[in-house]
Amino acid sequence: MSSVNLAFQVLPKSSEGNTYEIVDKAIEVVQRSGVKYEVGAMETVMEGELDELIDIVKQAQDACISAGATEVMTHMKIHYRPKEGVTMDEKLKKYR
Repeated sequence: MSSVNLAFQVLPKSSEGNTYEIVDKAIEVVQRSGVKYEVGAMETVMEGELDELIDIVKQAQDACISAGATEVMTHMKIHYRPKEGVTMDEKLKKYR
């Protein structure tokens, strides 16, 4: 299976006003997953097998709900190249 890049952003709704703390819980799910990832100011990008990454996004949404969100909107972008895969390094090496 080839590697894909999946970027996602969770937008939790909470009456408590603790949005950053709720998003932190979603990021903790990614950190515990063991996949390669980068957290950005607006989204988190992961690298790995598509089914596993989608499952991580589902867990991140559940973590938001467990942390007090009443609902979560999630935006995803997937870069898929079936033959040779996709890496974050190939996209970012010229900037580092």
